[in-house]
Amino acid sequence: MKISTKGRYGLTIMIELARNYGNGPVSLKTIARDNNLSEHYLEQLAAPLRNASLVRSIRGAYGGYILAKEPKDISAGDIIRILEGPITPVEGIEEEEPAKQALWLRVRDAVKNVLDTTTLEDLMNHGEDYSQEPYMFYI
Repeated sequence: MKISTKGRYGLTIMIELARNYGNGPVSLKTIARDNNLSEHYLEQLAAPLRNASLVRSIRGAYGGYILAKEPKDISAGDIIRILEGPITPVEGIEEEEPAKQALWLRVRDAVKNVLDTTTLEDLMNHGEDYSQEPYMFYI
């Protein structure tokens, strides 16, 4: 399974909003500038997040976006599903032979478990400090 820029940048938006939770709205322009991303692309990602009631938009000169829920109540899985669709490692699992089908279902369930148990609060508090645990990015 490969997460596209939609999912990655969507997480960036949401982590930035979580870091500013309770301090008023944050503009996409600010998030784009601080993370060297396209503001136009972030606007495209904000719409489905707003439609899914994960963020609220505030209009006006000091407007922007705020989280619609507390950071502890939004999981990475919520965000990824909205922007990427269902979490599945391969297409057509139901057509696989039983042994391979079982493997792909285990992989799917493991990924879903990590995404669904990792909240925005976890991400904003721990950032990229994974030095305590070994992580393999390529197998």
